[in-house]
Amino acid sequence: MTDHSGSGSDAGRILRDALGVVLSALPDDTPIAIAYSGGLDSSVLLDAAVRAAGARRLFAFHVHHGLSPNADTWLAHCEATARAYGVRFEARRVDVAPDDAAGVEAAARDARYRALEAMCAAHGVQSLWLAQHADDQAETVLLQLLRGAGLAGLAAMAPAREVAGGVTRVRPLLGLLRAQLERYAHAFDLRWIEDESNADTRYARNALRHDVMPALSAHFPGFREALSRTAAHAASAQGLLDELARGDLLAAGATTPEALSHAALLALDDARALNLLRYWMRSLGMVAASTARLADALRQLREIARDGESHALRVDHAGRTLRCYRGEVFWDAAASATTMQIQGDGPRREPVQLNWRGEEVWRLPHWRGTYVFAPADSSDPDAMPETVLRRAPLVAREREGGERLRDEAANLSRTLKNLFQSRGVPAWERDVPLLYSGETLLFVPRIGVNRSALGEQLSALGSASADPWRRIEWREDLQIA
Repeated sequence: MTDHSGSGSDAGRILRDALGVVLSALPDDTPIAIAYSGGLDSSVLLDAAVRAAGARRLFAFHVHHGLSPNADTWLAHCEATARAYGVRFEARRVDVAPDDAAGVEAAARDARYRALEAMCAAHGVQSLWLAQHADDQAETVLLQLLRGAGLAGLAAMAPAREVAGGVTRVRPLLGLLRAQLERYAHAFDLRWIEDESNADTRYARNALRHDVMPALSAHFPGFREALSRTAAHAASAQGLLDELARGDLLAAGATTPEALSHAALLALDDARALNLLRYWMRSLGMVAASTARLADALRQLREIARDGESHALRVDHAGRTLRCYRGEVFWDAAASATTMQIQGDGPRREPVQLNWRGEEVWRLPHWRGTYVFAPADSSDPDAMPETVLRRAPLVAREREGGERLRDEAANLSRTLKNLFQSRGVPAWERDVPLLYSGETLLFVPRIGVNRSALGEQLSALGSASADPWRRIEWREDLQIA
């Protein structure tokens, strides 16, 4: 792959200068990964990176989406090209549902980044180079404008961005036009693949590229540079908003980094409170919510502050549920309709019975969880003798209200409601199966063993305390977002 002309020298110098800026900020031994699809843009980036940084520092990572009948051919081309350069190569296959609710473009993009992150982690790569250029940036700004995005959306793609818990994503070609990359590819006789889906104008980005951009070029030749400046201005303004939000987040801090003070949040005006909510959600790694959803969340938070009914809060987003408890606002794993029901509402669950014969696991699908009976020492406060578990059928049943348990520390009998409140268990986490031995309450999840009832049974059993003991645990199913 040789420079054949003066125009090739010019194209090579432009790419060399662009990559030189990025390389100057990296230690000489930093491994670099190229996101290599095999298309023109990533082929130019890979070739220029080999010339500028050397093949020994590079990895070429390819993501096989399986959306095209030619995907296997593209994979073979990419692997052969990387080997010819002497660049280490790896590919990952991902599944993208054509009917994904987020749209094929968004689903494929998310799957691609997850696969690239996984390959970077596997090889200890800290710098991932992506081949987006100035035309891509202009398309992104236009798409965000048409979607009514805020400043964060208009800021489009950053030249470099650190991802929380991931690798730094770098776009060395963001200041270059696609035409400049084409000149480079032809000057150095590069071979690349053409993705047939790029011609499908049912996809929004393709429609812009084929139908809108040529018209803009004819009437506004400098629109790409103008839109890039717009993105830069938006990024600068968003940076100032983020700085304001960081201060507000510190002021609204709660007992854990994942929570906000309800009162401190509501002390802000709407615009500032919404800015804080956006920044807070980004800091938690959550996907952005629409303006309408955030406005509704803030409205509900103000309403429950007036009414005092925190369980009335109903905001779900990205597999999580917004909660407010004891003056703190936080995102909780979204619960199923079963676990969300308030005591006394909805259909009741029938009691479930087990004649215990040494089982370590008792699955209760209606409560989406499992009782575990693990071997334990008699000193364990949540353990009891096996004889107690065998003496009568074990029964899991719903709370009916009025159940009482002896508070050993206070030396008095208290209702479960009072015990839950004193231990800071919010209302939506109190829908748990109570464990009985016959008619005797033995164990309450989030509270523990009913020691007074256990004492009565031990007295009745005489030498039962010498038996093997089992620790009782209630384990909820994992909620997959």
